[in-house]
Amino acid sequence: MTERAIGKVWQIPKGEGRNFAVDGMEIAVFHTRSGELFATQPDCPHRNGPLADGLVGESIVVCPLHDRVYDLRTGVELNTDCRIRTYPVRMTADGTILLIKQPAEIAALETADGKTP
Repeated sequence: MTERAIGKVWQIPKGEGRNFAVDGMEIAVFHTRSGELFATQPDCPHRNGPLADGLVGESIVVCPLHDRVYDLRTGVELNTDCRIRTYPVRMTADGTILLIKQPAEIAALETADGKTP
């Protein structure tokens, strides 16, 4: 397992998301109002809506283009069989956001098209 620093939590206001570049690709990181962090692929697979611009709930994001609702914990879209890729993240004591990558995930990140898990 490896961890990669991708930014600071202060870069994402509570209740919002931001995109970060990681190893040549983008991921969306969400900071919920309760302080939790979640990371997903940056675009909605339905019509490539920018998920970081969506409405963030306690553990969901609503795509800003067509109101698709995704569970940030699992990546499952709540009303269809669509899914988004999720990535484990954690925050250090100094507010650094770390992307946690398992060996298989490292290979997936290097070859991912960012559309489906």
